Amino acid sequence: MTWTCSKPDHPELPFNNDNFRRRRAHPNFTQHIDLEKRVVKLGKTNRALFSTYVVASGLQYGMGEQLFHFFFKTAWLGQEQEIPVYGDGNNFIPTIHINDLASVIQNVIEHQPEPYYLLAVDNSNNTMEDIVKAVASALGPGKVRKKPFEEAFLTQELSVMEIDCMLANLRMEAVHLQELFSINWVCGSGLVENIELVVEEYRQTRGLLPIRLCVLGPPAVGKTTMSKQICEHYKLHHITLKDTISESISQLEDDMKNADPDAENDSSAETRELLKSLKDSMEQHGGVLDEQVLVKVVKQKLMSNPCRNQGFVLDSFPRTYEQAKELFYTEDEESADEPSQVSSHSKRIMPELVLCLDASDAFLKDRVMNLPERLVQERNYGQEHFLLRLARYRENNLEEETVVNYFDELDIPLLFLEITSNNEPDCLLLLQKVFDMVGQPRNYGSSSQEVEEEERRKAEGRMRREAQEKAEEERREAEEARHRAARWQEWTEGLEEVRQQEEELLEAHSVQMRSYLMEHVMPTLTQGLIECCTASPPDPVDFLAEFLLKNNPFSY
Repeated sequence: MTWTCSKPDHPELPFNNDNFRRRRAHPNFTQHIDLEKRVVKLGKTNRALFSTYVVASGLQYGMGEQLFHFFFKTAWLGQEQEIPVYGDGNNFIPTIHINDLASVIQNVIEHQPEPYYLLAVDNSNNTMEDIVKAVASALGPGKVRKKPFEEAFLTQELSVMEIDCMLANLRMEAVHLQELFSINWVCGSGLVENIELVVEEYRQTRGLLPIRLCVLGPPAVGKTTMSKQICEHYKLHHITLKDTISESISQLEDDMKNADPDAENDSSAETRELLKSLKDSMEQHGGVLDEQVLVKVVKQKLMSNPCRNQGFVLDSFPRTYEQAKELFYTEDEESADEPSQVSSHSKRIMPELVLCLDASDAFLKDRVMNLPERLVQERNYGQEHFLLRLARYRENNLEEETVVNYFDELDIPLLFLEITSNNEPDCLLLLQKVFDMVGQPRNYGSSSQEVEEEERRKAEGRMRREAQEKAEEERREAEEARHRAARWQEWTEGLEEVRQQEEELLEAHSVQMRSYLMEHVMPTLTQGLIECCTASPPDPVDFLAEFLLKNNPFSY
């Protein structure tokens, strides 16, 4: 970047080490030239004792991809139909692989050359558009789209320094590297020429390794349901025959529509021939593809960039040993020395784990009978057709050569799962066995924005739950208070009623007693009191008692 404002003597001639004194830096990198001069000055005092060098590196790539990581990630994710090229894309970008840069620095340390300023760039003359196209073809949709460079500043994943670097326009030649050192270049011809190697390094370094699974089993056992759950957990592509065929025909028709009718070439002829073979095969076989054409279509889908990037779950295919052999077959597999060897081509689509689901016929029939009519029609589970498919599956698995045998012969791990229940906890338990065997996801984690959004979503959910719990608690407390008040009212009214009943009872008893006293006791008592007052005895109580005994009206 300390060269980007330099003017070449001729537009077609590259800069080399001899031009370093005339270099003019990008406005954001003027301090770097000052730093270079200070470093050089420190080493000029006594070069035998202390020597310094400035290695002006091209834009680095390899392993993590540094500046170009944005384009690698965008292509790998596959969420964009076209990878952006900011600016016109015609600017030349000097580059160097990080391992080659390390080799340059190691040679400088070991040989201490006379020139103290060295250009470290590879032998490529790639434009920004060339680089992005190569990345898009190797990892993504293969298409690019030019956008105004101002839009780059709206991309959160690109820093201002990275944007400045992408807009550089320099042709550079590392003359001193070729003259002074014998470097064993990793990518001497540049990123575009070595894109396959760079992409493989990118995947390995970042752990972006595809997960490839195959799910087999009888009809209605739950293959599609489990496949979707696995795809959702690992962010994989769900491959079904119906969707793959429809997608292939639609893609071929789009290619034919977009093809230039005046530019007849091998590609358009091949596209037309393949589309015709697909339609002819479906017409001849009642809407079903011929087996050879079907295998070809599925293989093309598995070899597509999305499946090679994230991985896939192959649902209910292959169904026979011959289909499996044709789908994963290559020339190397029938070599005389290693008849079971899996070639590099096959390894790209060979499943790393095969899930073998099974259930009893009675369970499967009962499950189909209890399905809604809509699902029965959608999945073609009519009684006769389902029983025929089930019988065909059982018959295929009684043969000596089955699909499971094919994978077993290649030492592909097999996981057998017996489906015995429709209960969700049981299904989740089986799914957890799959997760334990496959391991952790091997894709990009959430971005900082996605993490913040997820945390915000969780916080909002937590606040909503707390508010709901608080409202529910308040409702329960209010309900309990109402119940307590109602019970208290009921209890108080009951007590009042009992008190009134007791008072009425006592009142009734007191009336009888008062009547009895007034009628039988009070006359005699009154007469006794009068007699006591008249006689004035020394012991009035004893006198009154004796009088009452003598004059008791009930004594006989």
